[in-house]
Amino acid sequence: MTSFISTYENKVDKKGRVSVPAAYRAALGSEAYQGVIAYPSFTGPAIEGFGRGALEELNKRRFDQSLDGGDFTQALVGRSDDGLVETIMSLASEMPFDGEGRIILPARLAEHAGIADRATFVGRGNRFQIWSPEEYAKAQAAEVAALRARLTGGDAP
Repeated sequence: MTSFISTYENKVDKKGRVSVPAAYRAALGSEAYQGVIAYPSFTGPAIEGFGRGALEELNKRRFDQSLDGGDFTQALVGRSDDGLVETIMSLASEMPFDGEGRIILPARLAEHAGIADRATFVGRGNRFQIWSPEEYAKAQAAEVAALRARLTGGDAP
């Protein structure tokens, strides 16, 4: 499985192109589709990204579970109980790499994340996120503070 780690900040040009970090491109290098699948995050002002292989695996597992569980209606009609997978797929964009390893951020995704001239790529294991640097700094500070408080029993410095 592909793993995305670390944090990178890159420039976004006037055409909405941004270089995907080389480490992320390398992680996606074995994928048949050379690019990124992305959708607006439901949990914050960010873009969720991953390789097409992860999307295909998700689809396959959902289909197999439907068949294994005897839910042929779900397998044939394709509607999950909560609609999460279908909603993500309807909101997702395919963004192929250009010759220089860049993608074009669709305006609707950039607007959702508040991305203008800089983008921060954040590794999240099996996926990554793209944030505006300012929003990410605030979110990261809050995440670190909450983690410290939880680990120290509320005595965060």
